[in-house]
Amino acid sequence: MYTIEESGEMNVELPVELSGAKSSTLMWAQEYDVDAKALQQLRNIAALPWVHGVRVMPDVHLGKGATVGSVIAMNQAVSPAAVGVDIGCGMEGVLTSLTASDLPDDLSAIRSRIEAAVPVGFRAHEDQVGVRRLGLDPRPWDKLWGEFTSLHDGVQDRERKAKQQMGSLGGGNHFIEVCLDDEDRVWLMLHSGSRNIGKELAERHMRIARDLPHNADLPDRDLAVFLSGTPEMDAYRRDLTWAQEYAARNRAVMLALVMQAVRESFEVDVRFEQPISCHHNYVAEEHIDGLDLLVTRKGAIRAGRGDLGLIPGSMGTGSYVVRGLGSERSFYSASHGAGRRMSRNEAKRRFTVDDLVAQTTGVESRKDAGVIDEIPAAYKDIDSVIAAQSDLVEVVAHLKQVICVKG
Repeated sequence: MYTIEESGEMNVELPVELSGAKSSTLMWAQEYDVDAKALQQLRNIAALPWVHGVRVMPDVHLGKGATVGSVIAMNQAVSPAAVGVDIGCGMEGVLTSLTASDLPDDLSAIRSRIEAAVPVGFRAHEDQVGVRRLGLDPRPWDKLWGEFTSLHDGVQDRERKAKQQMGSLGGGNHFIEVCLDDEDRVWLMLHSGSRNIGKELAERHMRIARDLPHNADLPDRDLAVFLSGTPEMDAYRRDLTWAQEYAARNRAVMLALVMQAVRESFEVDVRFEQPISCHHNYVAEEHIDGLDLLVTRKGAIRAGRGDLGLIPGSMGTGSYVVRGLGSERSFYSASHGAGRRMSRNEAKRRFTVDDLVAQTTGVESRKDAGVIDEIPAAYKDIDSVIAAQSDLVEVVAHLKQVICVKG
């Protein structure tokens, strides 16, 4: 169990109960380390009548509607805000046969090749990526597109855009990285989600939920829920499941494109292990405390016993490959990353391009004003976040990026 020392006084053991919460809310963080608005947001969530319990990860910070770094177990209900607008956002990583000695001194050409293969920011592919040419079985993608007409009527004109964005990164905190572990083995890792189509579906269902009568007296209308057995819940679960699959397929295409770009960058034969994949914005039906519940993880990964996961830090500090320890207390969960310690606007006010250059020394990456909001200092310390959840996960590998592609 992780303990922290408070100003030289007695050690405090994690997790701790959130003060003032109306349902069981365990935190793998101390209240004084969490923004007051985020704490109130957590109390609002815990006050919902359908909530069985809330679990708070050490990367916790304020989110839209529901807190990032929260795991919410509900009885016969789901709040779309507890999933977020980037439905199915998550990580993909793979160990390669390359080692540090195989890498050239100048990594800019590899970065450029990756950026040419995978559209970033608002860019998309001109045409739908043919997955067969990437060595992928096309049947899951065929099934996905065959279900598009069953989605919300409001997105039916978005199919072409969704197909063009399949295999694209996006912006914000999404990234593609080439990393080294402590044994100098090369890993590929990426972070992205369901792109614009996930956002479109999420926002439409959030608006529907806010107008339902049973949500009229909530402490925060953004926490509006759907109830099991209703057509609104059925429609949301249908679109949610589709968007989660889209996100996973998006990452699979991107990883295949990055693997191809890496192969083409070396004269030696490059081999790849089995990829590790995990969502960290999603809903799952799980058996917890003897009950069948709907569990939302917003900025959290599943950490059942033996589950492999990826927990990234910032673009200059490294990441971790972890294995879940199956903690029942945490609802079988762990953090999804380092977590922001300041808003994007505050980071832009506080830091300069020179600061960004200094904090990403040794990383082949963008070093311009467009990514100052992603500067490492805007994030919590990833090593401390990992240490705070030593009862939730064990470390498999520590990764340090040498190339970082941002949108």
